[in-house]
Amino acid sequence: MSILIFAEQDGKALRPSTLHTVAAAAAWNLPIDLLVYGNNVEPAATEAAQIAGVRRVLVAKAEHLQHPLVEDVLDLGLSIAGEYSVILAAHSVFGKSLIPSLAARLDIAPITDVVEIQAPATYVRPSFAGNIMSTIQNNEQVQIVTVRATAFRAAERGGNAELVSVTVPASRGISSWVSEALNHSDRPELNSARIVIAGGRSLGEQFDELLNPIAEHLEAAVGATRACVDAGFAANDMQVGQTGTIIAPELYIAVGISGAMQHLAGIKDSKIIVAINHDPDAPIFKHADYGLVADLFTALPALNSALQQR
Repeated sequence: MSILIFAEQDGKALRPSTLHTVAAAAAWNLPIDLLVYGNNVEPAATEAAQIAGVRRVLVAKAEHLQHPLVEDVLDLGLSIAGEYSVILAAHSVFGKSLIPSLAARLDIAPITDVVEIQAPATYVRPSFAGNIMSTIQNNEQVQIVTVRATAFRAAERGGNAELVSVTVPASRGISSWVSEALNHSDRPELNSARIVIAGGRSLGEQFDELLNPIAEHLEAAVGATRACVDAGFAANDMQVGQTGTIIAPELYIAVGISGAMQHLAGIKDSKIIVAINHDPDAPIFKHADYGLVADLFTALPALNSALQQR
């Protein structure tokens, strides 16, 4: 048997989570097929074929997949699922919608948000915002799994997989794409940035004024806590944490962030954590590699000034 991975792409390239999912799939030591779907899929399919460890790239091209909807990708997955013993996707917004639906249609229990694969049917996943790590033995004949991309390394390039066209079922038309509003930025995407600087609610109306210059110097993405987003100081797509984006950058700078459990669950895989907070007892300092107890309204301008002199 073999592995089916649902790849995600933006019409131009694969999303970084796909590379991490391929690396996770190596734990089964089985042939890997990567399903790339959309209308303009050629660039992503060519890129997918170059990922080491991928046997075949299944190319599903159709007009109604221009903006993929869960129902249409679900039907596509069901049409080929019988060939596979493992079905895998990233634990992304789309994956969290697709995989449970697929598992329900196949009457198979899925295992979601996996951070470690200890054996072909033994998984570790976080519970209670990461305070408890559960080890699960799944006895289903078909393993249906989503993996937390940040918990696995990215697969390497250098492959030469076969490109295979697959038949796409007609859309059932039970939902339709209407429009989307995207925030365009020259900065890296939050979930794939090497450096992230994030602020808490205490930054107030000066959130952009204080963080953006530093982010530009560091070529970093900007994040925010849920409280900051709820207060209207930052956009929803900037939220970091259990209910936002889970990240694992090489450097994470937390500014005015106390360290609530839900926030820590989204940053705990960061390689280096730097915390700036006026409260020496803030929980964030227990998890930080470096901490600065200071007034952020003084510390941030000083940091920006130092970066300008580099």
